[in-house]
Amino acid sequence: MISAAEAAKHAVEHVTVMTGRSAESVVGIERAGDGWRVTVEVVETHRIPDSADILAAYDTEVDADGELVSYRRARRYPRGRVERD
Repeated sequence: MISAAEAAKHAVEHVTVMTGRSAESVVGIERAGDGWRVTVEVVETHRIPDSADILAAYDTEVDADGELVSYRRARRYPRGRVERD
């Protein structure tokens, strides 16, 4: 079983390859059976000023070896938008 940090690193690499965009940050991680669910945030659209960028959160699942099991774009939103619970 890989560590959470290793799983996050693999998820970032997978999202970068699949989307062609650089990851902004890892915004969530949780154990999922023998693997990990990792949410990775990327800049989908760069705008000027940066505060107008459009971000996206991708939900990924990596297995115990760090291989990608699944990924999907969960949501898109403008940078700085605060989510309410």
